[in-house]
Amino acid sequence: MHVSLSSPSTSPSVSPAPASAPVSPPTQADLLDFVRRTAADAELLASLPLDPEGRTWVRLTGPGGSEAWLIGWPPGSGTGWHDHAESVGAFLTASGELKENALAARLPTDGWKTLELAEGVDRERRLPAGQGRAFGRHHVHEVLNESPDRHAVSVHAYYPPLPRIRRYSRSGQVLRLEQVERPEDWQ
Repeated sequence: MHVSLSSPSTSPSVSPAPASAPVSPPTQADLLDFVRRTAADAELLASLPLDPEGRTWVRLTGPGGSEAWLIGWPPGSGTGWHDHAESVGAFLTASGELKENALAARLPTDGWKTLELAEGVDRERRLPAGQGRAFGRHHVHEVLNESPDRHAVSVHAYYPPLPRIRRYSRSGQVLRLEQVERPEDWQ
């Protein structure tokens, strides 16, 4: 189920900068601050419809032209391995708990279909409510709600707005590029 809310009453917004002020792109710290503030908005969190079988999401207005999302995670759901291409990002668990599995290795950005990962590149983070993280370009990870009976809700922000998402499959230490999605595939 996909829900898109864009009315000012449900979407956090950022006041435009005065015309004379130069606009600088949001940093990872700016995005993390935004997801923290947004996750504290109980009214916004309550507006997200939760589906017992699939993730739900609402697009938000992020800072400085960033792309932002409020996402509901049913028990046992996850993203699969993916990256956000050239975008930096941040996400924070607003309720429930999420687990992030990530690779602590810089992968080539293009021109490959299969990579054998070195030992020791795996990182795991548990992110209970109120915990989040920022990440840089080409960050490969998967996000999971491992709870057998409780939804999780999270807030995500990316800058620049996602130009593409690369999806991977993983078997042991082998990572395989499976699909490249563009914005029109998920909006």
